Amino acid sequence: MSFAKRYPSLIASFETGEDAKQAISSETEAALAKAMGLGRSDDETAAELDALAAAVPDKPRYGRTTRCFIPEWLEDGKIWGIACQLYELRTARSAGIGDFEDLAKLAEMAGRAGADFLGVTPLHALFLANPERASPFSPSNRRFLNPLYIALDKVPGLEASLSSPPPEHGEFVDYAAVARYKIEALRSLWQDWSAACADREDLLDAFEHFRTERGEMLTLHALFEAISLDMVADGFEAEWTTWPEEYRSPESKSVQEFRRENAEEVAFHEWLQWLADYQLADAARRAREAGMRIGLYLDMAVGEAPGGSATWSKPEDYVANATVGAPPDYFSSEGQGWGVAGFSPLALWQKELAPFLDLVRGASRHAGALRIDHAMALWQLFFIPADSPPSAGAYLRFPIEDMVERLARLSNELGVMMIGEDLGHVPEGFREAMTEAGILSNRILYFEKDESEQFLAPESYPRQSLACLSTHDLPTLRGWWAGKDVDLRLEYRLIDAESADEQSEARDKERIALIDLLGGDPAQHEATELPRDLVVAAHRKLARSAAMLVAVRLADIVGEDSPTNLPGTDREFPNWRRVLPLTLDEIRELPLFLSLSKAMREERPRP
Repeated sequence: MSFAKRYPSLIASFETGEDAKQAISSETEAALAKAMGLGRSDDETAAELDALAAAVPDKPRYGRTTRCFIPEWLEDGKIWGIACQLYELRTARSAGIGDFEDLAKLAEMAGRAGADFLGVTPLHALFLANPERASPFSPSNRRFLNPLYIALDKVPGLEASLSSPPPEHGEFVDYAAVARYKIEALRSLWQDWSAACADREDLLDAFEHFRTERGEMLTLHALFEAISLDMVADGFEAEWTTWPEEYRSPESKSVQEFRRENAEEVAFHEWLQWLADYQLADAARRAREAGMRIGLYLDMAVGEAPGGSATWSKPEDYVANATVGAPPDYFSSEGQGWGVAGFSPLALWQKELAPFLDLVRGASRHAGALRIDHAMALWQLFFIPADSPPSAGAYLRFPIEDMVERLARLSNELGVMMIGEDLGHVPEGFREAMTEAGILSNRILYFEKDESEQFLAPESYPRQSLACLSTHDLPTLRGWWAGKDVDLRLEYRLIDAESADEQSEARDKERIALIDLLGGDPAQHEATELPRDLVVAAHRKLARSAAMLVAVRLADIVGEDSPTNLPGTDREFPNWRRVLPLTLDEIRELPLFLSLSKAMREERPRP
């Protein structure tokens, strides 16, 4: 009997446009079974599979009493906040990229303006040895932070005296130049740090406590970074999947020798993680002191790069030789391959969900709220076997009730709200299960329409949700108004000319629908430039929604018209690189910021 037939709840095909199930090919089934380490005949594995299959329901359902943490004051309250990308922040003191000090400054500015949270896209560790891999949603390790965000002039115990001028802020972040400069500067600071802190036992103790607390996973990540930099210097790639065989496992003799011979280098990378954590904690503290009741709202990506430190450190936790994506659907006839590795349901079950819970604990450090990217992964993930198109993939299912029960307990233990990004293909019953579990939904004004394609009144949004106009994968309001997203999809051959004409015509109707929703002058839809009063009116309307949380994009505050990320492209478009045109000091006095924050305070006043 095939694995799919024996365990139909664990491996599932996707639905076609006719709502019929796409059959799982024998090749896909065999590849995913092998990737998960299945097909073994030993009794222990069979018993675990039987137990896992019994814990996976036919569809999401709940009868639980444990709910994720929501502050008592928010049960009947409404708050607002600002969402941004950390790298895009521009100040006179930062070195070519936004840093944790800039984050703290923005939090103070937003808090004084009445905001209760500041959201950022993932701050996960990427690849120091290949800084051009800039997507925060394809990290090397989700448990740790990106050292390029360290503020060089805020290293505790030292007054930074940098010998060369830092990279300047341009239109885009020059990641290679930033990495060269910051790594060299941080190495210099590391050499002086222990001596400079001889009288600061509190800092030395804090570093040692951090190393002990984060344990072997921290050491393995630091070891990976050290080897990765060494490999790139020798002509290899940053990813472990390209290294010589003897370095592909942390247990190998060659890796253990490297660890002994390069103990100081490994300690340096551990120190970088401590510095990043120290400065993020400082930003969280300052956000609270500025009046924010939630503080930092952090983001956790759905997976990790197959060649990153997470899969190198614990390969048994992941589905091997397969990556996560989305099946073909109305919007993407070829499906989507996201190029990231995902947890193995069997490995999580074998370890009593510990890898997942450890990840959430690490990703939510210093957060008041955590956004779970592609929250449907609590129930199912679409895996695509290596060297196969998305159409050859299938869903692997997870024990959702156990996952969410444990997540809720951890959420209450940490005092961190959970927000699920539930966009795209949402399984039947999943949103209801999220609501019952106290996980906030994500509502995007662009997508909330009725059958006649009119925008739904935000007052009808679910109470337990976070509402916003758009996200990092969608056009800014100004870009949406001008149809720049349609032009870019055509320019980068994501759609053809006929589709572009159809989408442009639809956008014209959407502009009229937005004006109608806001009660504005119908003649305004002819304006080529988005009227400023409509920007304020749109956010005021959103603020009147039933949603607990409403987020305002910093890119909309400064009037940016280009997207943060153009889905379907990688290096062709400058994804995850665009810097804001204004400094934080300039934004503080910007008329639109003053008008928007005033409107949000009036609609969602802080007690």
